[in-house]
Amino acid sequence: MKVMRKTSVYLSDQEAEQLRLLSIRDGRPQAELIREGVRRIIAESDAARRRYRSLGKGRGGGRPYERWQAAEVSSG
Repeated sequence: MKVMRKTSVYLSDQEAEQLRLLSIRDGRPQAELIREGVRRIIAESDAARRRYRSLGKGRGGGRPYERWQAAEVSSG
């Protein structure tokens, strides 16, 4: 059995009404729909993890990248 942790979610009137109608239409509890939404966001976030790139000036056509020179990097 999964242990559930209670939390509060603030919804706009429109969001709350749409959630209520979706719950009725699908015959599923609102809490289940919210948990499903949270799981989807987590899965999308994991799939789209940020890829870090080097500070090289770029690569292309099989050419090695050029390193940035300190004088080229400005603070603002």
